[in-house]
Amino acid sequence: MFDLTAYLARIDLPARPTLDPAGLARLQHAHRLAIPFENLDVILGRGIAIDSASVFAKLVTARRGGYCFEQNRLFGDALEALGFAHRPLLARVWLGATETPPLTHTLSLVTIDGEHWIADAGFGGSYAPPMTLRDGATAEAPDGAHFHLRQEPDGGWLLLRDGPTATTDGRGGGSGYQPQYGFTLAEVAPADLVLSNHWTSTAPNTRFTTHRIVSLVLPHGFAALTDHHYRRRAADKETEATITDMRVYRMRLSLMFGIDLALEDIETLFAIA
Repeated sequence: MFDLTAYLARIDLPARPTLDPAGLARLQHAHRLAIPFENLDVILGRGIAIDSASVFAKLVTARRGGYCFEQNRLFGDALEALGFAHRPLLARVWLGATETPPLTHTLSLVTIDGEHWIADAGFGGSYAPPMTLRDGATAEAPDGAHFHLRQEPDGGWLLLRDGPTATTDGRGGGSGYQPQYGFTLAEVAPADLVLSNHWTSTAPNTRFTTHRIVSLVLPHGFAALTDHHYRRRAADKETEATITDMRVYRMRLSLMFGIDLALEDIETLFAIA
């Protein structure tokens, strides 16, 4: 059974959010401020389980992070426990894509008073607040980035972002609105999530199986550690560096992202070229 009290404590939310758009936005933002996005278990050769019990044990009890299939499983379980009507969707991430990408992302479709919203507690590239599912809908993130939702001629949807590269994981830069991910409202079965998660965590020569990726939303910014490259933007202050000392790498993981790993794991991660 989902422990809502422990989850709310993990994301430092002292009271249950209201079952309205403001409550949804508050819940998602608190989740992203507290739980880092990371794929380190993939790089360490460990499987990524996305059943509710495994995800809760890792992200809440062990205070680790995870990537989208873990994050949005946990977030979806929280939505369920709170009483939000929701279901998962699958998406194709267009950041850096040169051809049609696979379905390697999941988010939630939340229905409030008959109106559909998209909510996403697991997109590691940047932070997009919940948005009403309407062609032309816009939203502004706390870091100042603007998001736009567009319905495509085939009936699918595309999320676009216009904001500084400094509040991303380094992808999606450029002037004007840049595509983030596309999705449809097709029903997603549990087996679909299992299949997409398996491909994302095991396919050779992909972003998630070749790079060490960590990111965290800040109150008015974003922090990212990709391989040895560290970037942090908080309001108008920006820090960027290449980490060449394993002790600094370990410190960044712990102090900035709240990820504490065994020394042998740190050694393995840092040694990868």
